[in-house]
Amino acid sequence: MDKPNQFVQYIQIHREELLNEWTEQIISIDDQKVSSIISDQMYTNICNEYINILVNHFMVQDKDSMENIIDYSHRLVQLGWGLGFIIDSLGVFGKILFKHMAEDSSEMEQMKFVWEYDRWISPINRELLNQYASSWQKTVNLQKIALQELSAPLIPIFDNITVMPLVGTIDTERAKRIMENLLQGVVKHRAQVVLIDITGVPVVDTMVAHHIIQASEAVRLVGAKCLIVGIRPEIAQTIVNLGINLNQIITKNSLQKGVEAALEMTNRKIISTGE
Repeated sequence: MDKPNQFVQYIQIHREELLNEWTEQIISIDDQKVSSIISDQMYTNICNEYINILVNHFMVQDKDSMENIIDYSHRLVQLGWGLGFIIDSLGVFGKILFKHMAEDSSEMEQMKFVWEYDRWISPINRELLNQYASSWQKTVNLQKIALQELSAPLIPIFDNITVMPLVGTIDTERAKRIMENLLQGVVKHRAQVVLIDITGVPVVDTMVAHHIIQASEAVRLVGAKCLIVGIRPEIAQTIVNLGINLNQIITKNSLQKGVEAALEMTNRKIISTGE
């Protein structure tokens, strides 16, 4: 009987014992408090799935085995398990397996077992961690893209009129995203008037004002008009104190007044119909 089958045979015979001990130990080392979010049964399911991967890998060793590793790694990312916790958990399983299999064995047999473990099981663990890192990076990139899109959305509110509400601080990277979304959105929505709402921007300094002026000028160059709305009194005072020139830009103190002005620019206006 070769060594992989020896591992498989032992794991299959003592599966319940190994699973219970492993689950109990990784819950006890959980300093991330994952256990407060997921149940003990979920821990058991995750541990049991890893054991399935080991057994299936040794018995099949085909593309399905790799797909199982990829799916398993992706699930760990979704559960929010950190890389350090996963490494520690795999280490705990190795120690438990070694303790059970090496019991009553000679020192030579124990050394041989360590070598075989490193030869057959360690590569699976390395591949699992590699796939985890890849899946985690993809998840982070997708989240980053989603946050970037949400950080500077361009919202059509009427035909040919769009609004870009800005919330939070504006740095160079975000200013670049604002510019891209503005230009793409003007073309996509065939906007004639764009309102940049800075009500949610806490601080307007020289750099922020420069980015807003650049965005406004870019909108004008593609054939649309730009209004800056939401200029609060303290923001207006800051702009004056900094000596920033907004003479070439239409400004309104609220989104409501900005919408009214945009409607007038597109030959429309709000009419009260009464009761």
